[in-house]
Amino acid sequence: MAKVFTAFPTAIFNENARIPMLSGDNYTEWKEKVLLTLGCSDLDHALRVDEPLIPTESSMPAAEANYERWERSNRLSLMLIKAHISQSIMGSIPNSDKAKAYMKAIDEQFVSSDKALASTLMKRLSSMTFDRSRTVREHITEMRDIAAKLKSLEVYMSEPFLVHFILKSLPAEYDPFKISYNTHKDKMVN
Repeated sequence: MAKVFTAFPTAIFNENARIPMLSGDNYTEWKEKVLLTLGCSDLDHALRVDEPLIPTESSMPAAEANYERWERSNRLSLMLIKAHISQSIMGSIPNSDKAKAYMKAIDEQFVSSDKALASTLMKRLSSMTFDRSRTVREHITEMRDIAAKLKSLEVYMSEPFLVHFILKSLPAEYDPFKISYNTHKDKMVN
């Protein structure tokens, strides 16, 4: 039986699958790009299924082909994954010759890191004050960027809660604006 390969639009693949080096604070983006690349390349088989039994001399050709597909997927997946992890992180991840187990070890490594990062970002957001070293717009944009990072870490913040942090971060000279906003908000609620 001949293999049928479908072409994936190269421009879309290249644009969406640029895998960043895993550096510690970009785990979510890194994992999405790795999985996208492996999936679009039809190399994610070893991540989706368990290792089949190693074929023997009496194995059916289908079992041999299945194992060969899994082995190729596993080998190439590991190569791609390891090629996109910085050396400083590589040493902290237990090595494995199975792509699925290696990804699980990376997941476990970064679940606790994500919690620590979320805590740090939340603390930074709640303690930010406008220091006039840049414009108010840049200050607010930075706060929104932090909220977006928190969202990517699955820490959801409602828009009113974010606005509260932003208003709280502004100095006293912005009090008329704060009062106007709060008055307007109260009228919208009633």
